[in-house]
Amino acid sequence: MPLQNHPTSNIQHPKFSIGIDLGSNTLRGVKLDCESGAFVAEYEKIVRTADGLVESGRISEAAVERIVAGLKELREALGFDGAAVRAVTTEAMRRASNREEVLQSIEEESGVRFEIIDAEEEARLTLLAVQRRLERLGEPADSFVLADIGGGSTELIFRFPGATFSRSFELGIVTLSQEAGSWERVPEVLERKISPLREYAADLYASVGRPARFVATAGTPTTVAAMKLGMNYANYDGSRINGTVLRKAELRKALERLLAMSPDERRIAVGVGRDDLIAAGILIFEALYDLLGFDACSVIDDGLREGVALALCEG
Repeated sequence: MPLQNHPTSNIQHPKFSIGIDLGSNTLRGVKLDCESGAFVAEYEKIVRTADGLVESGRISEAAVERIVAGLKELREALGFDGAAVRAVTTEAMRRASNREEVLQSIEEESGVRFEIIDAEEEARLTLLAVQRRLERLGEPADSFVLADIGGGSTELIFRFPGATFSRSFELGIVTLSQEAGSWERVPEVLERKISPLREYAADLYASVGRPARFVATAGTPTTVAAMKLGMNYANYDGSRINGTVLRKAELRKALERLLAMSPDERRIAVGVGRDDLIAAGILIFEALYDLLGFDACSVIDDGLREGVALALCEG
């Protein structure tokens, strides 16, 4: 039987909620205790959803197999019994010409029904998670720009007192790497694709003003923060990442460290399936400092999956 996901679930006031995010590179899930507000279990696996998407416009059969295998592990790791569950997917599925057949196949094989959410819903849920984490850290959460650097897209979310503005851009670490084709061409392709982000930020600054701080989430920022703290992929601890401040100069140092590593060393540092992508992500992240006009950024581990779980609990 397929899993009946929220909002059609009949669990009105769940004790636990589970948020699942299938991104362009990573499958992530988290379980939240609605009464205590604590995240009690989590799961993450590199599935490379968007591998080959730039060339073919389709999600490959190999990617579907990796996703299904990951979901079976996720169900075992999180435990679905008695929990409200919502599974969402984003840019890769939005762009894939075969998205309907892919999602049907995933549901039939894993029992998990995904919904493709638009960029506005993705931004709303990610912002919810980041705001809640900033509040728990005792940090200001009323004026900031949030960058969510994903595999297939980057979202810029500007939060001001009483107003939020967001836009999604077709610039992600997977799609940038694949469009460039080689590391040498990444800066050239990035310069072309970063222009819409620069224009959007400039227009908002001119009309609304500059937010007080810069915050970032997703794999690239958290990986660089982990490297700064002496962690690797195997011993990664998101609770230590939250609130870590990264200065722009630290990104260049992290990139130089990565490029100096052997392939095996990079896989240990950032994870199998990410070692060829994080370098491109660092260049995107570095460019955001410039176009947003900040020298320092606070990194938050919480993202879309946490926002999905929080929204389920909060109704």
